Amino acid sequence: MNRTEEIVKECKRQEDNCLYTSTALYSWQVEVRYWRWIFIITPIVFGSLASAKIFVKDPTFDWPVAIASLLAGLFPAIFKALDLDVSLKTIGDSANRFKTLQDRFRQASLIGATRQVGELEEEFKSLMDRMDDARASNPTIPERHFAKAQKKIAKGHFKYDLDKKQS
Repeated sequence: MNRTEEIVKECKRQEDNCLYTSTALYSWQVEVRYWRWIFIITPIVFGSLASAKIFVKDPTFDWPVAIASLLAGLFPAIFKALDLDVSLKTIGDSANRFKTLQDRFRQASLIGATRQVGELEEEFKSLMDRMDDARASNPTIPERHFAKAQKKIAKGHFKYDLDKKQS
């Protein structure tokens, strides 16, 4: 195999890496957004229920009010302990970075393959530098999201219609 074919093959491998990483990041972002919503709304609801003691003087509500107060206070600590305060912006920015790199590696493998070896090698090196930067600033993705990404990709979610027609 010649040098150009090796670079094209590695570009395709990196394109796949970016696809799986960006898909896992987007999956994680959806989950974090959901749990953030739960952990913000729930303490507000429990706090409201606890404040009902002001209006309801019936002693039979003492225990439910105390439990609601306790839960309203625990939810922020649980949120932090589960490390759910990860930045949605960081996850989204990282996912976008990998999605952009996926496109660039695809273009390099398809269009770049028609260039001279030196040009292709230089473009590949530049893309790998960007990939290193993306990896360095990427938050650690929970393993379950890679499994979700694999399933989603295996179902063909990220196939372009144009590519499907040519197959």
